[in-house]
Amino acid sequence: MRTPTPESRPVGLTIAGSDSGGGAGIQADLSTMATHGVYGTSAITAVTAQHTRGVESSHVLPRSEIAAQIDAVVDDFDVGAAKTGMLATTDVVELVTDRAREFSFPLVVDPVMVATSGDRLLDENAERAYENLIAEATVVTPNADEAEVLTGTTVEDDASAREAGERLLEFGTDAALVKGGHVPGETVRDHLVTPEGTTTFEHERVDTDATHGSGCTLAAAITARLARSEDLESAVEGATDFLARAIEHHYDVGQGPGAVNHSVDR
Repeated sequence: MRTPTPESRPVGLTIAGSDSGGGAGIQADLSTMATHGVYGTSAITAVTAQHTRGVESSHVLPRSEIAAQIDAVVDDFDVGAAKTGMLATTDVVELVTDRAREFSFPLVVDPVMVATSGDRLLDENAERAYENLIAEATVVTPNADEAEVLTGTTVEDDASAREAGERLLEFGTDAALVKGGHVPGETVRDHLVTPEGTTTFEHERVDTDATHGSGCTLAAAITARLARSEDLESAVEGATDFLARAIEHHYDVGQGPGAVNHSVDR
């Protein structure tokens, strides 16, 4: 009989929707956490029929079932950090906000509103409810479009990205990472805005449309690194580097452009 040799890992929690195509959502989050040496737990908010070309349908789980999943994980595991993804409705955003007020660990809020394919993933009435959730965040990670919805600032250059980040700080978050993937240019510039100032992370743009799951993967990588006790700036720097490689070495799957590689060498 063999003697067990258990492995101890930090624990991450993702509160997000399921992507049947495996490129985004819960599936991307758990794969990314595993790549970073973090044990991933989850609370599924919605089930989507989704692939590399778009979203066919979506079904939001009952609020009580989402709450039960979060409570079960937090009750049993020593969670090191958590993230949110697709929350879909006002009720779900408000539920997660209530639970987040009790979290003793860092929270990464990815304000998922529109899929990379252009399909809407959030009830329009829920957009304003995000302000209270952002107030509980260690860092919020909007792309340019989401930052504009949340702040009213059109993100088109460094100055407007900083302005949007500063407005997000007014909601109460500790930091805002305004992503530059949707801003035209040969270089992707992500701006981490904190009360102390702005740090910019630059990466050469990869010439591909295979970015399905990129936002989820970035937020999950930040979460995993925070769970491993990295400081926020180091976590963001490492996660943005990871995402650049995940896009460059993307998965050639499906009939669409493909999906980011959650298992690329970190």
